[in-house]
Amino acid sequence: MRARLKRSVHALSRTAGRLTAGSRVLPSFLIAGAQRSGTTSLYRALAQHPLILKPVLHKGIHYFDVAYDRGMPWYRAHFPLQATASRLARRYGCRPQAFESSPYYLFHPLACPRIAWDLPGVKVIVLVRDPVERAFSAHAHELARGFENETSFARAVELEESRLAGAVEGLCASPYSVNHAHRHHAYLARGRYAEQLAPLEPLIGRDRVLVLDSGRFFTEPETVYDRVLEFLGLPHIGDPVFERHNPRPRPTPMPEPLRRELTDRFEESDALLTPWLGTEPTWRR
Repeated sequence: MRARLKRSVHALSRTAGRLTAGSRVLPSFLIAGAQRSGTTSLYRALAQHPLILKPVLHKGIHYFDVAYDRGMPWYRAHFPLQATASRLARRYGCRPQAFESSPYYLFHPLACPRIAWDLPGVKVIVLVRDPVERAFSAHAHELARGFENETSFARAVELEESRLAGAVEGLCASPYSVNHAHRHHAYLARGRYAEQLAPLEPLIGRDRVLVLDSGRFFTEPETVYDRVLEFLGLPHIGDPVFERHNPRPRPTPMPEPLRRELTDRFEESDALLTPWLGTEPTWRR
């Protein structure tokens, strides 16, 4: 009953949002990924800032990956009214910035060009995590959500290549399609961060992309938070509460031989990530 009521409220809110889409703000920045790398924790911390406007209904709209066929008025309907932004601007003497967080944007092959076309000047924040731990966490996450039926992480990794065969080509050939395996079973592929970041440089601009090491975010959240505010050009107002969100318990530990094998497989990819971070990833130190 509660779930049905919630869906009805969301549907009414989206309808009202579409009717007022022309008077709503668009996001100034996006948290584009990576999945299972602290995106929810960063989203919750930033949403506490009085000049950062979160979406009206939920953090991830997923317009540029799986809902692009709905059109820009539908997307815009998810954000606050311009009147709200103007009121805050008068109060604080600084323009507010709206945002959303959809961690599939980084990995979807069409999301980046769509973002660049529809949101010129937008800034993009990407969090990256030890890709082996990220993959292990993602497998537990997909199992818990019912999107994965292979309980063995090692077996899921073995199946990944065949599961993802032709997925990118299919998504590009049919731009409004959705590929279940590409979205839910790309455990290792989503950890090759430099490969996913490469299109952002020519389309978004290197100076408008901020890549953060989630290992540092969880150990020094205040420092990373201040760096994000500097990147966005926003003043420090108040002190947010930092919490870790969406942790997933692991059914069993990862076998050490498998961990070593996967760590070795990511060595070259991790090295290519260093220029984006400005330093060696924490998991390689």
